[in-house]
Amino acid sequence: MPRLKTGIRMAQDHAAELADLFRLLGDTTRLRIVLECTTMPLPVNEIADRLDLSPSLVSHHLRLLKAARIVRAERQGKQVYYSAADDHITCVVTDMLEHVREPRHDDI
Repeated sequence: MPRLKTGIRMAQDHAAELADLFRLLGDTTRLRIVLECTTMPLPVNEIADRLDLSPSLVSHHLRLLKAARIVRAERQGKQVYYSAADDHITCVVTDMLEHVREPRHDDI
């Protein structure tokens, strides 16, 4: 596999923010919630039903994800719908899902 000549450089504050994003996505429940939000905007109760979780637990995780700009909320009438914040988030989680679904090729 070819190696890059130089690594990606970033400021310390960007590194800390990126680490926080991965820490948030490292929680199985939050990751499942984000994956549900990549296909279409969904209300809390729908996410809870799909994942067999309580609405209060889903709401708690959504607050954290929203604060980190991983999901966004849009009010429609009395209902709030959540979706992935942007295409970057969708790409990161769906690309990594595809990666873990690939067969392993141990080159040892």
